Amino acid sequence: MPAYLIRHPGNARDDILIEDTPLTLTFTGNWAVFTDTNGTCLAIPAEAGAHIERVDQPQDHEPAPQKE
Repeated sequence: MPAYLIRHPGNARDDILIEDTPLTLTFTGNWAVFTDTNGTCLAIPAEAGAHIERVDQPQDHEPAPQKE
């Protein structure tokens, strides 16, 4: 599941973790825009100076073992 930690410089209490299975991050103009199946769920302007880091664990896409 995609998860992003958004850190605001100088104010750790405003840091947030956003995660959702259909979550995507795109950059439009001077905005970081998070969307899911319902549309935009969070938009952060570049002027906010936030640092965005993807923090989810890589998913292992190997098929499950078959029973014999």
